[in-house]
Order: sequence, then structure tokens, then C-alpha cells
Amino acid sequence: MNVRAHKSITAGTLDRLRDAILRAEYPPGQKLRIEQIARSLDVSIGAVREALSRLTAEGMVIAEPQRGFVVTPISRRDLTELTAVRIEVETRCLDEAILHGDLDWEGRVQSARHKLKVLGRAYESREEPGATQWHTLHELFHDELASGCPNQWWLKLRQQLYIQSERYRRLAEGIAGPRRDVPAEHDAIADAAIARNRQAARQAMTDHLGRTTEVILNAPLQFADADHR
Repeated sequence: MNVRAHKSITAGTLDRLRDAILRAEYPPGQKLRIEQIARSLDVSIGAVREALSRLTAEGMVIAEPQRGFVVTPISRRDLTELTAVRIEVETRCLDEAILHGDLDWEGRVQSARHKLKVLGRAYESREEPGATQWHTLHELFHDELASGCPNQWWLKLRQQLYIQSERYRRLAEGIAGPRRDVPAEHDAIADAAIARNRQAARQAMTDHLGRTTEVILNAPLQFADADHR
């Protein structure tokens, strides 16, 4: 096998494993059996090991002595701290995007917002038609909002935090919480950004991320620190 093919297989394995963890096919705390995963994905054990090592670097997986690889547990403290940092980074990227974004940036934000709105409330249940597409477009919407930021290091950090936050959000998917109008929250962020109202955009983003975290914290999930609310 040539180097390019090996990299392609490893990258594909990484994407499939990350997606499986996000969808809670491998729940928090579960031991990841390399041979079993290799069989289910029809790839080599080496490709799985390399993918798990990369997921360890991303914080999605933990390498434990004598146990091997385990899906990173979730905790209330981790989510609270993650959200605080994500709000700082997400609003910084949005602020820079508003300052530097051009007409093409505005168009991308509008396009992503429209595609997401077409799917309505597909996010409310995994069984909803279009639920998978909604999650893809939701990521695109947030990516496009930040895409006008010229600092690539801020954007890289933002992407890492988004993936970690998404794991929590997807675990709480379909769990009833306070009724929210998520499309309206997205509209508030996009409208303020396109109007170049930096303060309103930052506040709308802060409120949006904060509400999501509040719903997750109150969801009946298996938090590692469940007794410490």
C-alpha cells in the first residue's frame, strides 16, 4: 500500500470513529476494542490504533494504562468550563469576522442560515427526517459565521472547541428541555453579524451557547460528577 492510500484509510477511519462517538454509538466511558472496531469498519488494526491516537490528542478518547482506549467521560464541570472558553473564542472569531468579512462572507452566512431554516426543527429528535443533514448544516452555519476571521489560529482553536461541545449536545439530542426557538436564535446571531452590530452579535452568540449548555446540564445524562450539581 502506498503512503497516500494509507493516509486516506487512516483519515477515513478517524472521521468514522469521531462521528460514531459524536452519535453516542460509543458512549462516554466505554472501552474501545481495537480488533472489534477494525472488523466493523473493515480496516486494519493499525489504522484503528492511529485513529484512536489522534482522537486522544483531540480529547475525544483517553488512553488508560492496562485498559487501552476509552471514550472520554463527560462531566458537569468539564462542560461548564468548556462552554466558558468556547464563548470567549467563538465571540472573538465572530467579532473579527464582522470587522473583516466581505460581501462574500455575508452571502455565505445568509446561504447557510437559509439551508438550516428549511429543515425546521429536525434537531429535536434523531428520528426526525433530515436530522443528520441538520447537524451538518448547523456546523456549516457556525463555520461560516466565523469564516470572515482572518486569524487561522483562532479558527483552529474554535474548531477544536466546537467538536468537544458537539459531543455533549449530541448526547442530549432528543431529550426534552425548555422549549426553545433555535432558528430564531440563529437569526438573531446572523442578523446582528450582517448588520455589523458587534455587541449584539456577541450577546446573541453568548445567549445561544449558554442556553444549549443549560439544557444539557439539566438532561439525565451519565455525568461522571452527577452528584455534584
